[in-house]
Formats: sequence, C-alpha cells, structure tokens
Amino acid sequence: MGKTRSGLGYGFGAYFLWGAFPLYFTLVAAVNPFEIVSWRVVTALIVCLLIVTITRRWSFVVAILKNPKLLAAFALASLLLYSNWQIFVIGVVSGNILETSLGYFINPLFTVLFGVIFWREKLNVLQWIAVCIAGAGVLYSTISYGQVPWIALGLAVSFGLYGVVHQRIPNVDGVTGLTVETFVVLPLSLVQAVIVASMVGITGLSHGAGVTVLVLLSGLLTAAPLILFGEAARRLPLTYLGFLQFMTPVFGFLFGYFIMHETLSPGQWVGFIAVWIALVVLIADMLRQTRTIPRSRMPVQPITGQIPLD
Repeated sequence: MGKTRSGLGYGFGAYFLWGAFPLYFTLVAAVNPFEIVSWRVVTALIVCLLIVTITRRWSFVVAILKNPKLLAAFALASLLLYSNWQIFVIGVVSGNILETSLGYFINPLFTVLFGVIFWREKLNVLQWIAVCIAGAGVLYSTISYGQVPWIALGLAVSFGLYGVVHQRIPNVDGVTGLTVETFVVLPLSLVQAVIVASMVGITGLSHGAGVTVLVLLSGLLTAAPLILFGEAARRLPLTYLGFLQFMTPVFGFLFGYFIMHETLSPGQWVGFIAVWIALVVLIADMLRQTRTIPRSRMPVQPITGQIPLD
C-alpha cells in the first residue's frame, strides 16, 4: 500500500506539471513560439546532461550514440517530439488551449489505430466502437465549424507516431532518452533560433526579468515531470498510469475554458463529447482486459523519453 501511495503521489505530481504547461506557455506568450521551443531544447539538454552526469548514466548515452540503428530511431523520435512541442506551443499562444487538450484526449485512440496500421494488431468490438465514435465526433466538429482541428490532430499524430517509434527502441530511462533526443535535435533548434533572431530579434530576453527566468526554466520544467513519472512507473501498475494520463488534457481543458475563457461552438462541443464517450468505452475495455490477464503477464511500462506530453 505504501508503494502504491507513493507511486500515486509521484504520478499526480508528474501529470499535474504536464497539465500546467498551458499556464506556463501562456506566461511566456510574449516570446516568439518558435524561439520558445528552441530555448526549451537547449535548456532541457543542459538539465539532462547535469542529471546524466550526477547519476552516472553516460555509458547508456554513449551506447545509444554508437549504435547507428538505435541512433536513427532516436533521431526520428526527436523530430516527432520537436514537432509535438512546436504544435503545442503554437496552439497555446494562439489561444487554442482547448484544441490542444482535444489532441491529448484523442491521442490514446490514435495509439490504438496506429497499432492496427503498423503492428497489424486486431481491434476488438469495443475498440472499434471507440475509434468510430471519436472519428465521427471529430468529423462532425470539422464540418460544423468549417475548419480542420489541425492542432489537435497534429498533436495526436505526432505523439502517436512518437510512441510507435519508441516501441522499436529497447527500454531506456526517460532522462537518457530525452538527453539523446534533445542532443540530436539541437542543430535544428539552433538554426530555427538564428532564423527567428534575424527576423524579430531574441524575444526571450527582452520582455523583463520574469519572462527571461521562466524561459530559462523551461528545461527544468521539462525534465522534472519526466523524473516523477519514472518513479511512478516503478511503483504503479500499468492500469493506474493509464488513468492518470488523462489528468493532463483535463487540466488543459479546465484551464482553457474556465481561466482563459475560450469558447466552443455547439459543433465543437459535440466533437469533445464524442471523444469523451469514446474514451469511456476504451477505458472500459482496458479494465475488462486487465481483469482477464494474470498480473504476472501484465506488460511492463517502458520509461521512454517523453510523456504528454508537451
């Protein structure tokens, strides 16, 4: 019981921090969104290098860098991660926080769908029902609103594909994975920073000390929930983690709707409600399968380089 309790504490801490990212990026919204992501990559890499040094994990990092196939997989994962971060920041600073939350609500459904596409997994009836309900809801929302929710779809697709890539990577702890991913994508982020600076200047350092400090803390804020999640994953069953993951989009939705006062059209509400119903169906199926699988045969949760993400 003590192990589970502490695991829940770590899990709540991790997903609370991930769920607070819309608030964080709102506070630094004066900074160019492309520059924000560049700062995040650089500062996250610095924090990860410090942690790797303190915890003596350099051998794991070097082993990945020396393995061409593994490095190629991490390179692809890093591009997907970078895209996910960029889409999320653009969504928040452009006033589309609710749509970013929708992206992470539908992400589990995309994960199921990608399992069919890439691993030829077979869906049961409940899983197909969930996918169809969510798909119909998003389609109806798109038609009624007259605009494709590209931010939500971009987040769901990029993170879903990120998970697909990581399924081909041996278990790697989160800090090591994030270290390699930020190292690989560092050149791209620096080029992006130079381009932004040449066009609008270095905005991250020109909006007062408070904003500058927040920008420089982005790396720590990226690594902290990842470490907490790693501790939670070592203490909790996979089912618990499956439920906790929905804290992130819930926090995002509540923040966008009640704090930032974003609004939804009737058609968009239909889309959200359809996705929520689909998730209830998916969770019910997950619980059903959990009861039928012996605990000793439950899959072990891999600790990879990123979780909701953001």
